[in-house]
Amino acid sequence: MRQFGITIAAAAGLAVLAGCGGPASSPNVDDAARGALDDESANAAESAAAPATTLEGDITPEGLARHIKVLASDEFEGRAPTTPGAEKTRAYIAGEFERLGLEPIGDSWFQSADMVETNVDPEQSYLRVATNGETREIGYGGEGVWFTKRVAPEVAFDDSEMIFVGYGVVAPEYQWNDYEGLDVKGKTVVILVNDPGYATQDPELFNGNAMTYYGRWSYKFEEAARQGAAAALIIHDTAPAAYGWNVVEGSNTGPQIDLKRSDDGMSRVMLEGWIQKDVARELLSAAGLDLDAQMEAAKTRGFKAVAMGDLKASAKIVQKIKRSSDANVIGVLKGAEAPDEYMLYMAHWDHLGANPAAAGEDHIYNGAVDNATGTAAILEIAEKFAAGPRPRRSILFAAVTAEESGLLGSAYMAENPPVPLKQIAGGVNIDGVLPIGPTKDIIVVGYDASELQDILAATAKEHGRYLRPDAEPEKGYFYRSDHISFAKRGVPMLYADAGIDLVDGGEEAGRAAGADYTANRYHQPSDEYSDDWDLTGMAETMEILYEVGARVAEMEGWPNWRENNEFRAIRDASRAGQ
Repeated sequence: MRQFGITIAAAAGLAVLAGCGGPASSPNVDDAARGALDDESANAAESAAAPATTLEGDITPEGLARHIKVLASDEFEGRAPTTPGAEKTRAYIAGEFERLGLEPIGDSWFQSADMVETNVDPEQSYLRVATNGETREIGYGGEGVWFTKRVAPEVAFDDSEMIFVGYGVVAPEYQWNDYEGLDVKGKTVVILVNDPGYATQDPELFNGNAMTYYGRWSYKFEEAARQGAAAALIIHDTAPAAYGWNVVEGSNTGPQIDLKRSDDGMSRVMLEGWIQKDVARELLSAAGLDLDAQMEAAKTRGFKAVAMGDLKASAKIVQKIKRSSDANVIGVLKGAEAPDEYMLYMAHWDHLGANPAAAGEDHIYNGAVDNATGTAAILEIAEKFAAGPRPRRSILFAAVTAEESGLLGSAYMAENPPVPLKQIAGGVNIDGVLPIGPTKDIIVVGYDASELQDILAATAKEHGRYLRPDAEPEKGYFYRSDHISFAKRGVPMLYADAGIDLVDGGEEAGRAAGADYTANRYHQPSDEYSDDWDLTGMAETMEILYEVGARVAEMEGWPNWRENNEFRAIRDASRAGQ
């Protein structure tokens, strides 16, 4: 749910923010885990907790409650990937898909994805910077955190020249290239958070106050790798990052899950990490540079990267490696006239699992809001579509895994699409819906990004509701949930949420309810289902999102991104290549 990137360590009590078909067989993946997925596919119908009943033609609070109550129960153990609770969750969803009359893609409901868990040993690992004959050791945790995407027991480099590359952005559509004319092969690049639009608040630069994809930390690491850098360090700054150092430290220490890459991550930089702003200031000062002056220069088009004197970085990362497998659950309702064209609904089924160390206390992170609500929503929407009439285009439903570990399930699905991405007309992602009763508004995260918003606006108006932009676009929430995995590949995606302007209590009550959830239940064992939840507002919102999808499924044309959106060119190229 709108994460910075959460790790398995969260299941040990850290409350932190985050962000078709795998290889047939891998000698490093637990055979029992892969066999369990096969067994689930064979027995999904029997595993479903819901009885086979007549399909409901309406999205109801009772239907939503039935699914949420099951998925958020202690029996499902917090739905952490690769656990027995995950197995139960996948089987439940697949059983529901089968009950509704959906079809699997291929011969299984499950899109299996091989994963790798790495765990840095800070006692044997280090990051050091040498200058003027002295060595500065960066304290792990308090001053910096780092890891490697390279799947190897040990990764090390010595005497890597350091260079400050501003925001580390290459964005042709904004006429911006921080790496222009620069050779950073083998060097350590030091990068600012967010993007120049936020830094200047200039609406004509990037997207002004609203973060673009280029402001995401994940993009900055990926771009550094494309440029051939040895290491990439992001300077943490709380305001433009939109989270504190505690989030950075908590999210990036302890076990980390990633997808198994074909090259075992060898195309990534050797070290990815963050350093505190004060540490960066100290290092630049040692190189004869002023951090504030460099930050000011970096937000100007034409900025030139600056070598950090004779500073040289050396590092060693020693880590434990564990391989496993998990799966997305995917079903399709075939369209009546255009079965090879699709409307996508998605939600992540996973949460943080359990903390065995808290035995005797409430130690299960049930994830009722995050994201049993979203999973329940796509099941209810699927039931309404299945009840008929059958739409012109097919409807694709995906319950994806490992969102809490960095959007891994959706990333795998987008990288290995079960259907051609250019044939997906559009998609809706549902993530974390508060049970706060009916509202007058709908919040659009990533406001005015695509033409799907026009369809949503017209539909909402028919229900007496209005659209509200995300109040904090600078925090980049649009880039922190599963839809971004498809957006990056051109598929127009809508990320909308129930609003805050409550019919009973107005905005004050809505904001208070959101603040209470964030402070007391978000990523906590207390995120549990209660029979006194008011799901009438959620049911109304899901009805609207159903109607949006139904209109996309029936329309002759293809929705697109807005002309100035960073994903428009990708979509245009994809559709043109048909």
